[in-house]
Amino acid sequence: MGNPTHASSIRTEAHRTTTEVPPVRIFAVESSCDETAAAVVENGRLILSNLVASQVDLHAQFGGVFPEVASRQHIRTIYTIVEQALHQAHLTLSDLDGIAITRGPGLPGSLVVGMNMAKGLSLGSGLPLVGINHLEAHLYSAWLHMPEVTSPNEPHFPLVALIVSGGHTELVLMSDHLTYQRLGATLDDAAGEAFDKVARLLNLGYPGGPAIQTSAENGDPTAFSFPRAWLEGSWDFSFSGLKSAVLREVRRLENISNPLPIADLAASFQVAVVDVLVTKTLQTVEKYRAKDVLVAGGVSANKALRESFLKRATCPVHIPPIWLCTDNAAMIAGAGYYRFAMGQRDNLDMDILPNWPLSDL
Repeated sequence: MGNPTHASSIRTEAHRTTTEVPPVRIFAVESSCDETAAAVVENGRLILSNLVASQVDLHAQFGGVFPEVASRQHIRTIYTIVEQALHQAHLTLSDLDGIAITRGPGLPGSLVVGMNMAKGLSLGSGLPLVGINHLEAHLYSAWLHMPEVTSPNEPHFPLVALIVSGGHTELVLMSDHLTYQRLGATLDDAAGEAFDKVARLLNLGYPGGPAIQTSAENGDPTAFSFPRAWLEGSWDFSFSGLKSAVLREVRRLENISNPLPIADLAASFQVAVVDVLVTKTLQTVEKYRAKDVLVAGGVSANKALRESFLKRATCPVHIPPIWLCTDNAAMIAGAGYYRFAMGQRDNLDMDILPNWPLSDL
């Protein structure tokens, strides 16, 4: 993956104006789960195009992502998405500097579709390939912005990053660009997975995160005192006990209450998840004397989580706009820029890594 000791020089290059050096434009493809996406990003920050074809409605009937259906839909969609991303950026492949592709983690069948597309583009154009870790890319979504939007303040290192999504909940110390130390992770259900499971339990539909949030807005977060798994002495997380507690409460209420207080259950569950995520993250900030907090991943779109971080943190908090929290290719291109600038180039025999942990970087 290259030598992280070069990371400090990358930051300097990223800050040069386009009048000093030609802009570096990275094209990216993302297909790790159920979104087919392509994007062009300039100098790791400026989004020139960002196209996402979501499969949410397709998978809602299954109550979750159906892997075979996802990979087939990627095949149907990816050519159009790639063409539209280039068209929206008013560029051709000859105007680009490199192609970033999600290598993992993700669903194998979905990853293969994007990987083969990227390899084909690289082979046909001669542009170098850069394989990107999906979790790392979520972190770099905090650096991105659209042309008409003032660029957000860059996060300062060292920072503590919380990655929260359907499949991952991790705390990471980021001491510089591309330099990570894993502090903790979920021991069972990821936060997003817990949201999905509780939403199904409460018959709120899929995806669970937005459904729980919407229902919780009309509920009392103090109605039920659900447990918090603090796991004293570690920075790890556990949400299976909380999920089980909600299940037991629903079964109890079914015998004495009709209808169920769905909004109160949703609000009480949500506040328990948010409390643990925010508290443990801010504890690590103090422990490691981090300058900033970065929150990324699909669950970072949750309104209660965002508000709690902004209210409780005493240092700057960086959370991408909601449309950049979920899977997209702009974040792959953003991370790809820093990997490209570091000198990473991957061969056409590069394979997918469905279980690629961030710690391997």
